[in-house]
Amino acid sequence: MARTPTSPPPTLAAAKAPRKAGRPTSAKPRAPKAKAVPTPVDTPAVDPVPAPPPESPSPLALPDIAADQRQMLEALSLNLARAAMTAQSAIAEAALSQADRPAALSPDPFNVGPAMNSVMTSLAARPDKLFAAQADLFNRYMDLWASTTRRAAGEASPEPSKDKRFKDPAWSENPMFDMMRQSYLVTSDWMNGLVSSVEDVDPIVKRRAEFFTKLLTDAFSPSNFLASNPAALKAMAETNGESLVKGMQNFAADLERGMGKLKISQADYGKFVVGENVATAPGQVVWRDELFELIQFDAATDRQRAIPLLIFPPWINKFYIMDLQPENSMIRWLSAQGFTVFVCSWVNPDVDKAGFGFDDYLEKGIYRAVEKALEQSGSKTLNTVGYCIGGTLMGAALAHMAAKGDTRVGSTTFFAAQHDFAEAGDLLLFTDEHWLSQVEDQMDAAGGVLPGAAMAETFNALRANDLIWSFFVSNYLMGKSPAAFDLLFWNADQTRMPKRLHMDYLRSMYGQNLLSKGEFTIGGLKVDLSKVTIPLYFQASREDHIAPMNSVYRSARAFSNADVTLTLAGSGHIAGVINPPSAKKYQHWTNAALPGSLAEWQAGALEHPGSWWEHWATWLHDKSGDWVAARNPKTGPLKPIEPAPGSYVKVKS
Repeated sequence: MARTPTSPPPTLAAAKAPRKAGRPTSAKPRAPKAKAVPTPVDTPAVDPVPAPPPESPSPLALPDIAADQRQMLEALSLNLARAAMTAQSAIAEAALSQADRPAALSPDPFNVGPAMNSVMTSLAARPDKLFAAQADLFNRYMDLWASTTRRAAGEASPEPSKDKRFKDPAWSENPMFDMMRQSYLVTSDWMNGLVSSVEDVDPIVKRRAEFFTKLLTDAFSPSNFLASNPAALKAMAETNGESLVKGMQNFAADLERGMGKLKISQADYGKFVVGENVATAPGQVVWRDELFELIQFDAATDRQRAIPLLIFPPWINKFYIMDLQPENSMIRWLSAQGFTVFVCSWVNPDVDKAGFGFDDYLEKGIYRAVEKALEQSGSKTLNTVGYCIGGTLMGAALAHMAAKGDTRVGSTTFFAAQHDFAEAGDLLLFTDEHWLSQVEDQMDAAGGVLPGAAMAETFNALRANDLIWSFFVSNYLMGKSPAAFDLLFWNADQTRMPKRLHMDYLRSMYGQNLLSKGEFTIGGLKVDLSKVTIPLYFQASREDHIAPMNSVYRSARAFSNADVTLTLAGSGHIAGVINPPSAKKYQHWTNAALPGSLAEWQAGALEHPGSWWEHWATWLHDKSGDWVAARNPKTGPLKPIEPAPGSYVKVKS
């Protein structure tokens, strides 16, 4: 490879300022200067002497643009070499760091092989179907060839794709990339459709095959490879390869952060500090024990409702999803509506909690938090919120309270919570006994807890294009730095889970659906959701991939003797819940009835613009008693321990 000269040759010393990288122009030779013509004088007649041929320009006298191009090529070559060396070094270090670790527990931890074998066997038994599928694929490619030929003859470019992977205009404007994109979409759509068309296979087996076929086709998108991604190639050309160097540096940093395992960064994690620029709602930790911290937040009004509100977030995440920034903080908003807000901030469990199960989280969690919130507020009853898996626990606790005649909880709200898991979405695919045994072995290897990153990887796989491949392309192929995004910072701030609790949850809920059947035992009792009679408010989100709306609807109907109000919000598992009215985003639907199916409910529902919070607040005010003087967390019966957000939420996994 040519070396960049340490000093320019004389004829290039006055070179012009470099042009913008990636936009070279054609070199134009200068016109030769006219030679001076001598004045005619009388001279003897002689044969004319032929003029010497024009001298060829020296290579050092080429126009300045040639030097620019050479320097650009040399810079590009050097940067490509730097990128390759950075990647190779990172991979080598990762391999060394993993060398003393045990091999993967299974080459097929999700048991995809048998599922694909069942699908292929079914297709092989229907040769007519296979023939029709092959003919369909041939016709699709003939249509693609015809459209490509028309493009070559001058037909206008198609509209830019709505698929976020192909949003760059080059995917439609450049015929080569357009054909590459369309060829991929034809093939992937055909493959996924073929697997979905199988009819005589167990539905769960078929769904597993569909899910992993989609994962595979998503992974092979041309947008995920440098050589076939026009946006990445453009960035490389315009930066003379610096984008690829930065991308490989990002790659190396993520491998190092994952201790030899690729842990793709989704946000600039250094921009956020819990308690400083996220989780900043003022309040006090008024109780702390081995399982949770109880936080009481400051009043934002002179008067508050007499009956306080106690929120149980999921123990798989940290509570500050409800307090990211002041403008979208649900906790601040509830305080501004006049509610006394308590939050149970779960401990990030270590190996000493490996034996904690549902009984511990009921007795030492739900019951103790209720007791302490009532003691601090001076109220005889309170209202509760159960968010996601915290809602599953809260639902079981309500059934346990009903069996014991405990009336301390006057009403409960559920955010994206499931109690009937018959239609719990794609997470059901990860809960067959083969996979659960792999999870159990993983937890044993970690000392009895599930590492936080393990569950994060599962959730990311449910939305691979958004949560894996988009960052792979942006961080590594484009060389961009992750954005400072508070939501994704929170999403990566995962917690560990005790083995006993997590395995019981996966087997009893996802595996056997015991809670909705009245067969789940907690606190020494077999609990029945139909025994719950207090008012309940269910929130579901239309695009939720973790707690699908149909699953939440079935859960609402499982409380068959309760007064249930259900609201359906726009967007997904997080944005559907955390949607302050001031944002004026999305929409929500309400229907006072609760018919036999979600489709019937939707048919009779009314659509409303914006957030569902105000509808819920109206319902909650009605359940929260009279107005009383605002409560000060510092002057209650429980002595303040430290300011919110406390210590447990700051413990990293």
